[in-house]
Amino acid sequence: MEKPESLEQFYRSRMGALPGEMIRKTGHFNVFRLSDLKGGDGEQPMPYSRKDYYKISLITGRNEVHYADKTMVVEENMLLFANPLIPYNWAPAGSGVTAVFCVFTEDFFKGYGNIREYPLYRPDGFPVLDLSNEEAAQVRAIYNRMFEEIASDYAYKYDVLRNLVLDIIHTALKLRPGIISTPGKMDSNASERITALFLELLERQFPIESVMQTIRLRAAGEFAAQLNLHVNHLNKVLKEATGKTTSALIAERMALEARALLKHTNWTISEIAGSLGFEDLSHFIRFFKKYTQVTPREFRR
Repeated sequence: MEKPESLEQFYRSRMGALPGEMIRKTGHFNVFRLSDLKGGDGEQPMPYSRKDYYKISLITGRNEVHYADKTMVVEENMLLFANPLIPYNWAPAGSGVTAVFCVFTEDFFKGYGNIREYPLYRPDGFPVLDLSNEEAAQVRAIYNRMFEEIASDYAYKYDVLRNLVLDIIHTALKLRPGIISTPGKMDSNASERITALFLELLERQFPIESVMQTIRLRAAGEFAAQLNLHVNHLNKVLKEATGKTTSALIAERMALEARALLKHTNWTISEIAGSLGFEDLSHFIRFFKKYTQVTPREFRR
């Protein structure tokens, strides 16, 4: 699975250089106009990929956005809330497209709440808003304040900028109150999106290509935490979508990888067990036999 674009890669590809102060102790924040970047005429396509930072973009002009498993064409103005979990890109679908956007790391909000808890950043939401010209002007005014603030010498300007990011989020939620879903209710699109994101998270850990590589997520609760969902809710969605529990889907994929490693590598069984996150070899042998009906040694023969 392709690695997410880092902030350093973003700056090098779109700005040509790194800023003097790349990552501050309180996280990173910056704000841009599309015209200020390399390829800022909008003709340079953004790769469809995950990023390792958050991004909020206000785009004016006809454009098309691909976000996770969805595609949306916006005729006038689009407000896009992108997060590190979900791959996306957008491309102009006409001439004269302009954009302003801010980028920030999760650490930028450390100690100020969990940014992932907002509905716009949850996997059961679709964080693309089609705005009228009047609504876009309201959001653009917040960006103008960002540009003024970041250029100032005010000692606490990053506190102000943090509040302005929240101002955009809350403005969007007020403009589209339907984004705030009723607990316990979820449409089919949201269920499909959660399922797709879970499967992407799971598959992203494979293939294992080195004995030094160890999968990071093995338990249902770990996947639920990464998706910012309660584990019972994730189980319910996956059970309805696939007929299998979260734990069963994880175990089946791990067993598949174990068979591939036993067949196509000369790694020891202990090394394979370790790469799959098993600290106890006997536990791995029991796990493998449960899903394959033979022991790892028998399968390799």
